[in-house]
Amino acid sequence: MQTSAEIAKQLAESAVMVRRCFLQLHKRGLIEQRKGPNGGAKLKLPAKQIGLGEIYAASEGEWLAADVPAIAGLLRRASADGVQAMNETTLAQVLKRIRKNTTNAKAADGAGVNKKTTA
Repeated sequence: MQTSAEIAKQLAESAVMVRRCFLQLHKRGLIEQRKGPNGGAKLKLPAKQIGLGEIYAASEGEWLAADVPAIAGLLRRASADGVQAMNETTLAQVLKRIRKNTTNAKAADGAGVNKKTTA
């Protein structure tokens, strides 16, 4: 279980924003939450079984809606196609990329520090 405060600190974001995200993800059945001193949130499924499209769909809301019948269907189809395309990438794949980039960035920073100290 991860608390909203812990995640907010890691992301340098507001805990309120993280809790709002938790609510949306919980409503879509992507996470489970527990209250109390040992509470927090965790994924209901392994990260390799969660597509980015599912996460997007949980958070998108109605911001891309149209009341004009001539384009409403087109927007729905475009949104559905986008979600399907995003689901080709899993949360686990994104986490792997983030970890790789973080490791590479730390290695590059360390190499820069070593060059400065030896020069």
